[in-house]
Amino acid sequence: MTGRVRGKKALVTGAGQGIGASTARLLALEGAQVLLTDKAEAAAQERARAINAEIGASVAFAIRHDVTIESDWTHAIAAARELMGGLSVLVNNAGIVLTGSVEDFELDEWRRGMAVNCDSVFLGCKHALPLMREHQPASIVNLSSISGLIASATFANYNASKAAVWLLTKSVALHCARRGWDIRCNSVHPTFIRTPILKDLVGNKDEEVVMAKLIRQVPLGRLGEPEEVAQGILYLSSDESRFVTGSELKLDGGISAM
Repeated sequence: MTGRVRGKKALVTGAGQGIGASTARLLALEGAQVLLTDKAEAAAQERARAINAEIGASVAFAIRHDVTIESDWTHAIAAARELMGGLSVLVNNAGIVLTGSVEDFELDEWRRGMAVNCDSVFLGCKHALPLMREHQPASIVNLSSISGLIASATFANYNASKAAVWLLTKSVALHCARRGWDIRCNSVHPTFIRTPILKDLVGNKDEEVVMAKLIRQVPLGRLGEPEEVAQGILYLSSDESRFVTGSELKLDGGISAM
């Protein structure tokens, strides 16, 4: 590895599995200290132990973190200061997929999807910025989705929440730039990635049939891998992208080109 984020101090939400876990490991391999947070604390702790076993002690840390609760965010930011000495990279990765049309949702379920996918990003940016200002240059990477740019009749909540992340990202980027801070904010837009979250799309249907249908929608003819998304996040976290802010990185196998 080349140390592309050497010296960075990163917090990754939803890091117990999938894209979050792959991102935390890759950032650590490239020289960052990483705080893995997840509502499933045991999963985050296991991933942190694996990173430390692979790279060395005191590289990765883990805490329980419900991204929809503001007090959990203040605790997570305080933990970043205490455990790593600061924060220069925030990856707002935690999210859920709730399927259904606009008529299918009850208000409580709608609000749950918005809370996990969008409110969490608002809370993360709001509470992280004061500490990140002490550790510039810094970078915020928000996980949106290609579904934040392209709609589906049965993705009403996911479309709405991920589209909100897309434009909130731009607002945060402009806010930081206007104040003269060297803090960038960009969004990442994956398509179907081979993670446990895909099981939410399968439900009680035949998994092989569902996966084949998803793959047919991707011009490159396959699902994405978590490590491929992590590579994009690594670029946006590093100083290689220091002139990139308010942008969206599409990791969609060509779907948005059609």
